[in-house]
Amino acid sequence: MNLSSEHCNISDWLRLEATVKASVYVVTFSFATVITVIIMAIVSQNSKLRGEARYILLCQHLLCISSYCGLGIIFQGMRALLANSPLLICWVVFGVKLSVGDGILFTLALMALNTYVAICWPLRYLSFVDSVKYRILAGTWMTIILKNVCLFVIEGTKPTVVAVLKSEPLCPVILNGTPARATGMVFIFLLLSVILISYSLIYHKGKRAGHFNRSNIKARKTVLIHLVQISLHIIPPLIFIGLGKVCGIFFFALNLVVFGIFAFTQCFNPLIYGLWNKELQSRLHHWMCFQLWCGHTANSRGPV
Repeated sequence: MNLSSEHCNISDWLRLEATVKASVYVVTFSFATVITVIIMAIVSQNSKLRGEARYILLCQHLLCISSYCGLGIIFQGMRALLANSPLLICWVVFGVKLSVGDGILFTLALMALNTYVAICWPLRYLSFVDSVKYRILAGTWMTIILKNVCLFVIEGTKPTVVAVLKSEPLCPVILNGTPARATGMVFIFLLLSVILISYSLIYHKGKRAGHFNRSNIKARKTVLIHLVQISLHIIPPLIFIGLGKVCGIFFFALNLVVFGIFAFTQCFNPLIYGLWNKELQSRLHHWMCFQLWCGHTANSRGPV
């Protein structure tokens, strides 16, 4: 942080920033949660969909998005309202939010990898994925938790026990040091490499299938949309990591613009990865018709 300027009060900027971010998180959380609940209701009611790896990953991805936005409301709300929470509570909320955010990107990488295996190795796909899907998910979360715990241990050894239990109105973020920033960038680039390599192999497989095949053209369009969506997930965090917290109207505006792009990208994820799917679209139509029929039947009976 740049705290050396005489005309800069970083606390004022942080509180104003937290107020705006908390408001944006309320909107994204509401939208993402509604779509997540609908998609999970459709998947949970169908035994075939419940067992497929792509829908398991999709539901986990959507849960991560809703949880991330919800935790964003809590963390930024604590800052905006000057809640004077103990530093330890701030660290716990931020740590869980960070882990869920890692889960968003990790599931995107797993979804790309799963699509690659399904397209390029169709004969081995079912037996291979069914045997490893739950172990991979468990290993994913163990990796995320271990990474973040290690970073907190490395950067959280400086404050004393008294300082950790002391109330802090603005809930300072602990992971601002060089090790945390370097680890964050390496983590993002590794997952980005998995995503890009998977989609590159998918694209070349589709290209070999024929340029004038209608389904192949749609597949390439889907890959392109996914890559644009993923870039909007990855570029903002890289800017956040590199920018840090600097005073001034320009940096404040830049921070909020980048955050706005990142936050509303979360809203479109359920649409692009969920309702873009034709099978889910058809099941959503049947599900909505069923819900409307149930509501009409209940109203026609009247009070008992």
